[in-house]
Amino acid sequence: MAKEKRRGQGKGTQDAHRGNKADLPSKVCAACGLAMTWRRSWARNWDEVKYCSERCRRNKNPG
Repeated sequence: MAKEKRRGQGKGTQDAHRGNKADLPSKVCAACGLAMTWRRSWARNWDEVKYCSERCRRNKNPG
């Protein structure tokens, strides 16, 4: 019971997307062209995210 009472008392961005993954924002990776979906770790700088992974960031095209 105690766990159920605590459920939903998280940080703002986590609760906004819980159980509604179809509505998450998405972008296209600048290196590989694949679609990437919003991640909690990108919440603070989503506007600046360009690459889907460290591998793509390292192998980005110069220019």
